[in-house]
Amino acid sequence: MKSSHLLDLLIRDYTFQSYRHKPFKTGRINPVHLPPANFTGITVDAARFRCGSLRRYGATVAEFRVPPGPTLQRCSKRLMLIRQNLGPNWSKVYYDDYELSGYALVSPVLGLLAYNAGDNDDDDNNNNNNNNSTDDNNNPRVPFEIGITRTGHEEPITVDFTDTAVIGRPPSRGTVPLCASFGRDGEVAVAGMASRDDRRRVCVAGGTGHFGLVVEAPTMPWKGGYDHDEKKKVVSRGKMVVGGSFGVALGAFLMGLLVVAVMVKAKNKARMAEELVRKAYEEEALQVSMAGLHTAP
Repeated sequence: MKSSHLLDLLIRDYTFQSYRHKPFKTGRINPVHLPPANFTGITVDAARFRCGSLRRYGATVAEFRVPPGPTLQRCSKRLMLIRQNLGPNWSKVYYDDYELSGYALVSPVLGLLAYNAGDNDDDDNNNNNNNNSTDDNNNPRVPFEIGITRTGHEEPITVDFTDTAVIGRPPSRGTVPLCASFGRDGEVAVAGMASRDDRRRVCVAGGTGHFGLVVEAPTMPWKGGYDHDEKKKVVSRGKMVVGGSFGVALGAFLMGLLVVAVMVKAKNKARMAEELVRKAYEEEALQVSMAGLHTAP
């Protein structure tokens, strides 16, 4: 069993334990306090709904919006919606459990799961804390998961990441995060944003599950997010260094050739000047010699 699924079961058990200790008002969102030593960084909210009311009116729980008319699987009377924000630490579980090569998480993983929450029709003023949550031996019943889906051209379930904290380095300007949906089969589905407003980051969900924002990135160990453009900058700086070194070497080589050419030219010029002086000296000596022969007796 994957550690991500075990984490869901632990959060479920703590939520229902909190509910048995203090029953939730129907339709009201309640924070669930987890042991801080074990679940640091995780925030959980839960709300109890009648199945019929959820079908008619839908619900909004934190970042998740379930529009009216969802398909509820195995929902008889009531259900419990549990919303999870796994924070920067526990979101790593999904990086380890799922094939995320080529992508990096830049948001916490958000989850919305639904469980059976009793089949009786007690009202909110009933002080009976049992709520069919225990068996004949007064042992807690294990809540089973209820699937919530939207299909076809119906208004979809949405997850709004606009106000969600960014993990690690924020995406560089111009980089648009993608929506990642983590399936129970171990597969990750990646799709574009549903919102046309650049200031909002809204993803479409086909049903309950876990979701996050990712950006394209090379395969690398988890570091709580990754700025893909930063590597491009590093590579570009490397190219600049190599290019600069090559340019300096080429310049030095050309300068050397120029110096050699100047020296050769100067040497040739000096040699020509020396040759002219020598010729002039020889001509002058010849004239003196001829003059001496002409005046001799």
